[in-house]
Amino acid sequence: MKPGPRRPPGPARQPAAQPAAPTGGQGAARPCEVRIIGGQWRRHRLPVADRPGLRPTPDRVRETLFNWLGQDLSGWHCLDAFAGSGALGFEAASRGAGRVLMLERDPGLAAGLRRTAARLGATTVEVRCADAIALLPRAEASSFDLLLLDPPFGAGLLAPALAAGARVLGARGLIYAEDASPPAPPPGWRVHRHTRAGAVHAVLLQREGDAGPPT
Repeated sequence: MKPGPRRPPGPARQPAAQPAAPTGGQGAARPCEVRIIGGQWRRHRLPVADRPGLRPTPDRVRETLFNWLGQDLSGWHCLDAFAGSGALGFEAASRGAGRVLMLERDPGLAAGLRRTAARLGATTVEVRCADAIALLPRAEASSFDLLLLDPPFGAGLLAPALAAGARVLGARGLIYAEDASPPAPPPGWRVHRHTRAGAVHAVLLQREGDAGPPT
């Protein structure tokens, strides 16, 4: 595998997010579209299909995530394991990620992601109609720099995805995870950053003993 991507010498400490009105949790109305908030496709809108459990990551949380990561993801290899609307994966691609693999088990949603990628000219985005829990244990080890995990709340998918997904990351790889409660790190990992917006708890995980992003 190529050397890990260059990341900033350490993200600035972010102010603690204050609880807001429920956004994207149980019972919240689903938007019909979301916007990309940064990078080359900033302000482009992504359609959100009416599917049970499809709950795009709120703008506020995505903004915080990419403040943590740094705005330039050039050369990063990212895996969006529960792509849904593609909000996380297209955000990463918009900010220069060298490869974004999106997994979506719903054929209709996967087809929609491919249409969006074609419309944007997102040549670094690959969409596979696949079940993340089944595919992650078979994926090539140490092949990604960032794993994005935003499964439907209450479906019991986050814990097995965390356990299976850690192996696909390089030595300095990071995991982003969302849930209705603070996601628990898998063995050997720790919470590096945490925020909350309404019903959404979001964490950035790194391996224990990792002193910080590489220079």
